[in-house]
Amino acid sequence: MASSRFIFLLSFLLLISSSKPATATITIPLSAPTSTKLNISSKNPWGEVHHLASLSLSRAHHIKSPKTNLSLIKTPLFPRSYGGYSISLRFGTPPQTTKLVMDTGSSLVWFPCTSRYLCSKCDFPNIEAAGIPTFMPKLSSSSSLIGCKNKKCSWLFGPKIQSRCQECDPTTQNCTQACPPYVLQYGSGSTAGLLLSETLDFPDKKTIPGFVVGCSLFSIRQPEGIAGFGRSPESLPSQLGLKKFSYCLVSHAFDDSPASSDLVLDTGSGSGDTKTPGLSYTRFQKNPTTTFPDYYYVLLRNIVIGDKHVKLPYKFLVPGSDGNGGTIVDSGTTFTFMEKPVYELVAQEFEKQMTHYTVASEAQNHTGLRPCFNISGEKSVSAPELIFQFKGGAKMALPTANYFSFVDSGVICLTIVSDSVVGSGFGGGPAIILGNYQQRNFHVEFDLENERFGFKQQNCVS
Repeated sequence: MASSRFIFLLSFLLLISSSKPATATITIPLSAPTSTKLNISSKNPWGEVHHLASLSLSRAHHIKSPKTNLSLIKTPLFPRSYGGYSISLRFGTPPQTTKLVMDTGSSLVWFPCTSRYLCSKCDFPNIEAAGIPTFMPKLSSSSSLIGCKNKKCSWLFGPKIQSRCQECDPTTQNCTQACPPYVLQYGSGSTAGLLLSETLDFPDKKTIPGFVVGCSLFSIRQPEGIAGFGRSPESLPSQLGLKKFSYCLVSHAFDDSPASSDLVLDTGSGSGDTKTPGLSYTRFQKNPTTTFPDYYYVLLRNIVIGDKHVKLPYKFLVPGSDGNGGTIVDSGTTFTFMEKPVYELVAQEFEKQMTHYTVASEAQNHTGLRPCFNISGEKSVSAPELIFQFKGGAKMALPTANYFSFVDSGVICLTIVSDSVVGSGFGGGPAIILGNYQQRNFHVEFDLENERFGFKQQNCVS
């Protein structure tokens, strides 16, 4: 039933669609209230924390085993109850506003599309699947399907897609056959639809015609569209030709509160090797394979807990000839993921240095996080400092609230996750995924022109 309905929707979109120098920076709002605890409003807080940890693991599973699927602009960046951060973008003529999750771990930009859009298992907190806003192609004079022989179709499907354009005359570029439907897998769900050519419209009247965007007709567990900020040609940074982009993530409260910070897109002519004052930098790394083209790799050299350097096996720090290993920065993952051997070294070191607290075993069993400590009756809480040291000397010293959080009134847990079985792994891929929870209250910069990652700690609300 669901399959036939989905095929009908694709046919429906094909039918309705076939009938029809600027400012150097763009700033878009991103958001959330400042809080040192998860601040989850629920009768079952441990269950909700377990849900967030599970989403982080699912996301890591997808990132590590991806399926092959086919000037400054500022915009607000808002935290969402399901762990991501969203922005609002305007597409079409006249413009229609749509909310999208900002994701540096994928590349396609897509939105829920048409009045017949279906989303299965999308009843998240503060979201009703039946009420998800959708983009309406028939209301936009600039909306058209991407053709099968359009080179932009190959961004998703590769150069061999031309051989699948069976309805096209091989002697001409003129062809009415649409680019095939896409199906994309994410850690917690999936989406499917058709590629559109649309106009992307920014508030300062800067417009980008011919922007490739996915018109999704069916999704599973994807409550909003996604703005892909990865490294492939179909991503927003690639299509806009960004020199760099940066953001500062406000603290999560997981309740869709309206606090926001800015996502800044630099579309300027380039600033050479000029560094942003106050930022520490480390260079992006190349994966020796083409298996993971979307990801931003950085070289993590050391993890320091308190005054102890955790000795990490080298194979987890640098991608090998098979492409496995290494560290990526991912705004779409909530809690940082570490491969089991790395995670065990980190968790055990915290346990060694925090023996003055009682281990909260019940919380560990219910949340999936470890270690957890009972701090009931304590007037203050002390935890060893956690520092990520990168190649080139850059050090990210995390505030305690970025790696230890209250999951109940008297219990704190380490907000780093891993797979549960030693040595099981997730089929390769990055060994460490730096999630958005650990990036909170850092100004983070992706300098694409100079291939480097910069950061500094700051209050993202001010």
